[in-house]
Amino acid sequence: MATSTPVEPSPLVRIRSLLPGLAKAEQRVAHVVLEDPGGVARRSITEVAESAGTSETTVTRFCKAVGVSGYPELRIALAADTARAQARSDRDMGGDIDPSDDLAQVVGKVAFADARAVEETAEQLDIAALRQVVEAIAGAARVDVYGVGASAFVALDLQQKLHRIGRVCFAWSDTHIMLTSAAVLSRGDVAVGISHTGATTDTVEALREASDRGATTVAITNFPRSPIAEVADFVLTTAARETTFRSGATASRIAQLTVIDCVFIGVAQRHRDSVLAALDTTYSAVGAHRLEVRPDGRRKSRESGE
Repeated sequence: MATSTPVEPSPLVRIRSLLPGLAKAEQRVAHVVLEDPGGVARRSITEVAESAGTSETTVTRFCKAVGVSGYPELRIALAADTARAQARSDRDMGGDIDPSDDLAQVVGKVAFADARAVEETAEQLDIAALRQVVEAIAGAARVDVYGVGASAFVALDLQQKLHRIGRVCFAWSDTHIMLTSAAVLSRGDVAVGISHTGATTDTVEALREASDRGATTVAITNFPRSPIAEVADFVLTTAARETTFRSGATASRIAQLTVIDCVFIGVAQRHRDSVLAALDTTYSAVGAHRLEVRPDGRRKSRESGE
């Protein structure tokens, strides 16, 4: 069987995902790097330390914390990433939306951010962890999905997908219902917690309760060192940027939906025959509620035939 070579995730994606868990001084270094990665690739460790108001030793610790052996390796990685970014686009659409941007610029920046969220999420997704999550859900007696706010919509999407192929799945967004639902889970069940920050108390508590009851727990988050990861057996990470005008933005949901789609298709592959039958059955069940368009452009109800 042919296997694809995994794409090395961008160092900026890794730095953004680990940012909340870094020490304060290391966070200052991270901000310097994220604000001007191309510039940092050309600067000495002393210059970067001065810009961050810290020491060269802290810069070295920062490098190790984000998975590189030292500052020279970080510079090489940043230079390569900058070159790839320039090759992708001859205009900078990766910045934050400015109040002075016109609507054409807003559209360009939103589209760029959403597309990059999908690409970067796919690049850094842990395939081994994804495979284990798929196996757990494919064999689960029941799946509970927890998410509040914008993540609640993603939770509902996973419920709809799994329910349509005959898997028992429930999505919850109310704190009390999440906790009571988690309390009746047991070994053989799966609980999925969805939180962009990984620090949503309601979702973390529900996932912890499910874990205490013996269920397999899965976290979908942008930050692998966040509180939700501590109560999860498996962590699937997204790579979306939320900035001033993009808090709770579509980019984070699109990144989460990308992971959800990968999970769903993986599960569907393991139950191919029953899935195809279920999809046909559910499609037929709602067929009468679709409008049929005539050649002349007029519409008629499939149910009435008029």
